[in-house]
Amino acid sequence: MRGRGESHGSITVINAMPCGIGATIGVDLTTSAVFREGGDSHTVRILNDPSENTSMAEICVRRAYEYAGLEEPRGWDLSTESQIPVSRGLKSSSTACNAILRAVFSHIGTDVDPVGLIRLGVGCAREAGVTVTGAFDDACGCGLGGFVMTDNSRDEILHRGDVDDLDVLIHVPRFKLRKRGLPLDALRATAPRMREVIDIAVDRPFEAMTMNGRIVSEVSGVDNSLAERALALGALGAGMSGSGPAVAVVVPRGEGRRFAEELEMDPEETIHTVTRCGE
Repeated sequence: MRGRGESHGSITVINAMPCGIGATIGVDLTTSAVFREGGDSHTVRILNDPSENTSMAEICVRRAYEYAGLEEPRGWDLSTESQIPVSRGLKSSSTACNAILRAVFSHIGTDVDPVGLIRLGVGCAREAGVTVTGAFDDACGCGLGGFVMTDNSRDEILHRGDVDDLDVLIHVPRFKLRKRGLPLDALRATAPRMREVIDIAVDRPFEAMTMNGRIVSEVSGVDNSLAERALALGALGAGMSGSGPAVAVVVPRGEGRRFAEELEMDPEETIHTVTRCGE
């Protein structure tokens, strides 16, 4: 018997590093996981990026069995596949944790409520050292969809709401940006400016997304010019997602292709998706 799990992607509205408050909007990109017991060893295959480290996936499997009060089997096989590029600011770790835990729990027949599963996945990401903020905001965006604002210091959801059905263009540079290379002190120094973003995010999430992108790109030195050009063309919101280097552009439904053409976005570096309403 194989267990299967799925999670989705999200884009940043508020980067949680400066204040511990983060916000995301779910998008319709998918990460899937398939798990089965058997054999004499632990095997992890990350099909979309085989060079990636597998330690976080192994932690997810172990902690799922611990949660269920079961002994982890001597041998098991896990494969994951994702539409979400790794280390671009698009929540690849969060969506992977969600999908893997769901696959293992599906296999062993354990029911976990969605937010409880998300909290367990955040713990796995922290143990693996792949998150700076705790990523509760990212994991909620991926697992719940819609607009979500969280307090990452307490793993608490502050606000949840649906979003309109909109097109999302994501520019995905070919290079990765690892968390250990981020200017954390400089990001934390932007806290006063980021609190202004937090104050408007619930009522004006796309304006907040734009402001956040400008602040984070200024500090990190990652190019945010695509967002500015998109805004000049009438985008609803645009800015760097996570710590970059990906830049997300939100436009009215059905307008994605036109915006991509006018912005002369390279098809090989562009993902065209849509917002995902909350569950």
